[in-house]
Amino acid sequence: MRQLAILAAAVAIAAGQSYIGRLDTIGGTTYDWWASGNVHRLLVNSPQYGIHAVWMYSASMSGTDFPDRNMRYNFYDYTTRQWNWTDPDPMQSGVNVFAERAGYGAIDGDSAGLASVVAHTPSGVVLARDAAPGAGIMSYCYGPAGWWEPHMAIGNDGTHHVAMSSSGGLAYSRVRTWCNWDSVRMLDSLAYPTYAIAASKTTPSVCATWVKAAAAFYMLSDSRGDTWGSRVELDPPPAFEGDTITRFSLYGLFPFFDSEGRLHIAAAVYPEVQDTAYSNPAELWHWCPDNQPQWTEIHHAGCAPENMQASIGYNAIYADRPSMGEGNDGRLFVAWEQFDSSNVEPQTERLRAGVWISGSANNGQTWAPGLLVTERNTFSHRYPCIIDRMVGSPSDDTVCVLYLMDSIAGSFVMGDGPASPNPVICQFIPSTCVGVSESPKPQASSFRPPVTVIRGVLNLQSATCNLQSETVLLDPAGRKVLDLHPGENDVSRLPPGVYFVRGVQGQGVAKVVITR
Repeated sequence: MRQLAILAAAVAIAAGQSYIGRLDTIGGTTYDWWASGNVHRLLVNSPQYGIHAVWMYSASMSGTDFPDRNMRYNFYDYTTRQWNWTDPDPMQSGVNVFAERAGYGAIDGDSAGLASVVAHTPSGVVLARDAAPGAGIMSYCYGPAGWWEPHMAIGNDGTHHVAMSSSGGLAYSRVRTWCNWDSVRMLDSLAYPTYAIAASKTTPSVCATWVKAAAAFYMLSDSRGDTWGSRVELDPPPAFEGDTITRFSLYGLFPFFDSEGRLHIAAAVYPEVQDTAYSNPAELWHWCPDNQPQWTEIHHAGCAPENMQASIGYNAIYADRPSMGEGNDGRLFVAWEQFDSSNVEPQTERLRAGVWISGSANNGQTWAPGLLVTERNTFSHRYPCIIDRMVGSPSDDTVCVLYLMDSIAGSFVMGDGPASPNPVICQFIPSTCVGVSESPKPQASSFRPPVTVIRGVLNLQSATCNLQSETVLLDPAGRKVLDLHPGENDVSRLPPGVYFVRGVQGQGVAKVVITR
C-alpha cells in the first residue's frame, strides 16, 4: 500500500499546474539508473503516426538481480490523442519490448513509422522491430554476443547503426536488411567508454562519439557506414579560464543530425584545477563544424561550494546528460538534468535534480536562457531525453521530453538509497516558453506581456510559463541590480531604462522598461 501511495503522490504532483506544459504519466519503474554514461535516445517522433517512448523497467523492490528488468514501450497515437497502454497504476502501463531480461537500450523510427528498439540481453545485443506503428508486437534480430549497452540510430535508407561496448573497446555494426548483421568493426580500444551514435535522416552520414579519460572523440562516415574517417579528438570549448582545464563529462556527449544533414554535438563539461576535478560548476556547450565559432555556450550551472547542501551522487556533474532535438522550423532544442544545491533528499542526503531546456533559432550560434520546466519539489527528475523531431507532434510548437521522476533521490540500483516505484513522465512544453535567441543579450521570451512599462512599482505575477518565486532584475549587461519577489516590487529608485527579469537559476527572461 505504501508503494501505491508513493506512486499516487508522484502522479498527483505530475498532474499539477506547477510544471510547465502538460505532463503524461506513461509508465513506472523501480529501476532508477537508466544510463551509466550519456542518455540514450528514448523518445522519437513518427510525424504521420505518433510518438514512440521507451524506458528501463523493473518492479523489483529488493535485491540487485532485477529479474524482470526490461525495456518498456508506449506509443502516443496522433489519431486518438492518447497513449496506447495506460493504467491507474503507472507500473502497469506500457508493454515489455523483449521476451527475456533486457536493459540499457535505445529507440529510433524509420520512414514507415515503425519503431526499433535495441538492448543487451543474456543472449547478446538484440534488435526488436514493431509490426506496425504503435502496435507493440515485436520481431527480434539477434546480434553480436558479449557486448552491452548498445546505442542505435536508423539512417535515411532504413539501415540500423549500432554502437556497443565490452571490456575490449568500442565497436560498430549495422543491419542493412532485416535481419543481417555486418561484422563488428572496432572504433577504439578502451576498457569502458561512454558513447553514442547518430544517423542523418536526409544524408548518408553517420557519427559515433565517445569520451575516455575526460577527452571527447568522434568518427564520421559519409557512406552509411561502408567506410569511416579517422578518429578526431574534439578541442574542448573555452568554458573555464586561467589555470582551469576544461574536461568533458563522461556522461555528457550527444550527437545529432538536423533536417539539413548538419552535425551537432551537445556536451557537458566541468573544471579541473591542479589535477583535481570538480562536479560544480558545470556548463553545457554546443559544437557544429558549420558554425564560426564552432563552440557556443548553452548554459552555465553551479553555485558557491559553501552553498552545496549535499552531494550530487554517483556518476554525474551539476548539469549533465544533454540530449538534442529539432523543431519544424529548424530551431534546435537541448534538454538536460541539473541538480539543485539546496533541494536535499533527507533519506539519502543526495541533491534532487530538475529538467532544463534551452533553444536556438540560428543553428546554435546563440542560445536562449536555460528554462527549468519541472517543479522544485520532493522528486528528482533524471535522465531527460528530448524528442528528435517536433513536426507532427501534438502541436508543431510543442517540445516533448521523457524523464524519470525518482521518488527518492539517490539510485537504488547503485546502492545510494531504497527502492521506490517511480513514474515515467512525458512532458509537453510549448516552445514559446523555451524561447530562442538571435543575439547573446537577454531576450524577452517567457513571460506575458513581453514588455512591461511601469512607474515605480513592478508587479511580478506568475504567468503562462510559471514564473518562479525567486527572481532577479538585470541591467542590459546582465548584471543583477535587484532581488525580486512575487507581487509588487519597489523599483522607483532605479534609473529609467531597459531591464530584464530572470529567475535566479535562469528560468525565462522578461523585458521591463522603467519610466518616470
